[in-house]
Amino acid sequence: MRRLLSADHELSCSWFLWWRLLAGLRARGGGMHESGAFLLGHRDDGRARISMFVLYDDLDPHCLDTGIVHFDGRYFGRLWDLCKATGLAVVADVHTHPGGARQSGSDRAHPMIACAGHLALIVPRFALPPVRVRDVGIYRYLGAKRWATVPSRHFRIGL
Repeated sequence: MRRLLSADHELSCSWFLWWRLLAGLRARGGGMHESGAFLLGHRDDGRARISMFVLYDDLDPHCLDTGIVHFDGRYFGRLWDLCKATGLAVVADVHTHPGGARQSGSDRAHPMIACAGHLALIVPRFALPPVRVRDVGIYRYLGAKRWATVPSRHFRIGL
């Protein structure tokens, strides 16, 4: 039934997980600077279901020190180890911005996962409430530093 109601979604998660993620992003950013997370889950039939997240600074303790996300690539090994231990894959990433949810030049030039098809989400206002799904920026990496905007209806938050 859920697939029929949201037939075109390609990324989903539970309300509870979304709420926990936003709370974690707010806590790490303190409402004053960017924060972010890798979203882990399973892919099936062209869709991805987020089942857990890992905040960037849980992997790289200094990635938020400048006020913007600057993830040191040396810490990707910790992410891959977590994926292996849980049997999950990185299905997207998310980070916050102070104002709207548009990609910055730095976002476009430096994807967190530089594989074509990867989804990157941007939550506006440092994830301060209210956060509506329609206000979240969703971008698909096409490769060669090219991106496409994904309509918010492709992201479903539910059961």
